[in-house]
Amino acid sequence: MASMPTSLTLPVLPLDGEVVLPGMVVPLDLSDSDVRAAVEAAQAAARSEPGKPRVLLVPRIDGTYATTGVLGTVEQVGRLADGDPGALIRGRSRVRIGAGTTGPGAALWVEGTRIDEDVPDPLPGQVTELVKEYKALAASWLKKRGAWQVVDRVQAIDDVSALADNSGYSPFLTTEQKVELLETADPVARLKLATQQLRDHLAEQDVAESIAKDVQEGVDKQQREFLLRRQLEAVRKELRELNGDAKDGEESDDYRARVDAADLPEKVREAALKEVDKLERSSDQSPEGSWIRTWLDTVLELPWNERTEDAYDIRGAKAVLDAEHAGLEDVKERITEYLAVRKRRAERGLGVVGGRRGGAVLALVGPPGVGKTSLGESVAHAMGRKFVRVALGGVRDEAEIRGHRRTYVGALPGRIVRAVKEAGSMNPVVLLDEIDKVGSDFRGDPAAALLEVLDPAQNHTFRDHYLEVELDLSDVVFLATANVLEAIPEALADRMDIVRLDGYTEDEKVVIARDHLLPRQLERAGLDKAEITIDESALRKLAGEYTREAGVRNLERSIARLLRKVAAQHELGEKELPFTVRDEDLRELIGRPHHVPESAQDPAERRTAVPGVATGLAVTGAGGDVLFVEASLADPETGAAGLTLTGQLGDVMKESAQIALSFLRSHGAELELPVGDLKDRGAHIHFPAGAVPKDGPSAGITMTTALASLLSGRLVRTDVAMTGEVSLTGRVLPIGGVKQKLLAAHRAGVTTVIIPKRNEADLDDVPAEVLEKLDVHAVTDVRQVLELALAPATSDAAPEVPVAA
Repeated sequence: MASMPTSLTLPVLPLDGEVVLPGMVVPLDLSDSDVRAAVEAAQAAARSEPGKPRVLLVPRIDGTYATTGVLGTVEQVGRLADGDPGALIRGRSRVRIGAGTTGPGAALWVEGTRIDEDVPDPLPGQVTELVKEYKALAASWLKKRGAWQVVDRVQAIDDVSALADNSGYSPFLTTEQKVELLETADPVARLKLATQQLRDHLAEQDVAESIAKDVQEGVDKQQREFLLRRQLEAVRKELRELNGDAKDGEESDDYRARVDAADLPEKVREAALKEVDKLERSSDQSPEGSWIRTWLDTVLELPWNERTEDAYDIRGAKAVLDAEHAGLEDVKERITEYLAVRKRRAERGLGVVGGRRGGAVLALVGPPGVGKTSLGESVAHAMGRKFVRVALGGVRDEAEIRGHRRTYVGALPGRIVRAVKEAGSMNPVVLLDEIDKVGSDFRGDPAAALLEVLDPAQNHTFRDHYLEVELDLSDVVFLATANVLEAIPEALADRMDIVRLDGYTEDEKVVIARDHLLPRQLERAGLDKAEITIDESALRKLAGEYTREAGVRNLERSIARLLRKVAAQHELGEKELPFTVRDEDLRELIGRPHHVPESAQDPAERRTAVPGVATGLAVTGAGGDVLFVEASLADPETGAAGLTLTGQLGDVMKESAQIALSFLRSHGAELELPVGDLKDRGAHIHFPAGAVPKDGPSAGITMTTALASLLSGRLVRTDVAMTGEVSLTGRVLPIGGVKQKLLAAHRAGVTTVIIPKRNEADLDDVPAEVLEKLDVHAVTDVRQVLELALAPATSDAAPEVPVAA
């Protein structure tokens, strides 16, 4: 080192992307023109100078040369391992590069100054500790790589500068880091830098090894779990085969394959695949796994793209409805209209508009027994659709409609989703039975949950709480049944097309009994059509005198009782078959009639045989009915005045009684009535059947007529019934339920009915055969009512109670 001159002139050997430090021995490829030119120039210069050819190794980064290079000697020229020509060069010392100069050959020649490295001797304690730390770190890194021989060589280096430059062999150092080592002239500072670089690399390696270890452990665990699961499945399969439980075509547990094979809408498929991912990550012991399987089973069982083709034979559909139900023309017309419109929409390509299909929401409102529930099945039959019934009577939990959240144990989808699943079609006829019996409590309001289900503008994106995916209900035909329209929340009723079923006429009951009830009950009684026959006159008497109802349930019970009686008497040998039941046989077989019309009773036994009794008409939950009103005056000696009302009356009906009394007091003289009795004596109005609550304004003219009959002593005609609200001026105001009331009057044998003039348009809804048998008078004033309802005064018709002169 001391014999080497301080100032040097050397050919430059550029190193692209590489750095050689003093003490390093590197092979270089002579096929590179720059390398070959530098080596040849050094060899040419060495011929005139003693020693080995010398070159200046300079790192070149992005075309820029470093300011410091390394003096290198060409140790050997020959062939590299791959057979290409090469040269083995050893780095000797650092050289600070100066100005360029000239020299032999094609290489670049520069002048340089050797950098002297001063190392204190002996080494201070801090430097000694630094040397020990570097050797320890280097040994640790080399041992991890298995380079044991190199460990010994590093441990044998005592020179600080050589030890620091030895890090040039480290493959983890970047070119920039090696250049920094090269340009650091102070050996101690260079060793500190090399130690820090080695320390940082070992820290990064420890973190990487820790991450790799954690990943490997996780992979090993998953592999073990996968292997054990496969073994468990194999064991279960062997056990099933051993026990004979294996089934052909057994459903695979691979839910992903089932989801891929199922014809699901895109959004539903995405939701299902997310749940499959969760299932695959969960263990068999996890409760979440069973919840996911139940959810996936429910989704896969729903008929997402299954639809039945509607029967667009409009005449055939109408024929089916006529064959299965007598009467109910309004409903039949509505279904026929729906099918006709749907057929035209399908022909013109309007089956789906705005994501919505042409479903329907009908509400069948009427008294019990008129065929609302059975009509739903007939509608499905006529349309060629699947039918499913949902009983809503007594439902108080909102989750019954919209489903439970999946977080609850035993969660299930709502009844609407279950109905679609049960039908196996996305366009069934769903009968929502007894929708007016839905209640509400702390668990929510099911009627409010039905708002979305029954809204044609919303139900194409119905979301069940359990499924949490959109379900298209726009193609479903919903038929809701109810006995009382007022019991349905207004917002819910507004979403439905209301169709009223007000009951059957006597002629319709006879037809229903003959064509539907009798054949069904003959089969249930074990009798043949040829063994027993019921005359039409007997059926008419059963409908008119043994039962008095809007529907036909009691009529069917009477027919069943009749057939059982005949079958029992035949088994006892008292009657021979075949047997014909006539109207005169009914009393012997099933007893006396329960509902004899007033017109058929003895005149002295009729309720209207005394003054002060009038016949009114009312609407109840069971349809229309006849309502009698009785009035009386108190004895003047008791001193009781005012008005007494009995019969469990509502506030509206009590007010109607007050209005009737006030009208007679103010207009009694005009009507030639002794109104003085109303001032001196208390009036009492009673409505029989006191256990039944009654309310409404439609008994106003009936109470006025009863009081006028009492005061005048004139009887109310037996064949007259009336309905209408009365005002203080004597006007007769309109009421509701005209059709039901006229049907009730017809059933009761009444021939003359008085209704308000403004209700005359409602007569269009009354069957023609009923109107033919009724003499209907539309009136505007109470005076007209009294003229029609009160019988002419006769000398025999003495008042029941004394009246003032």
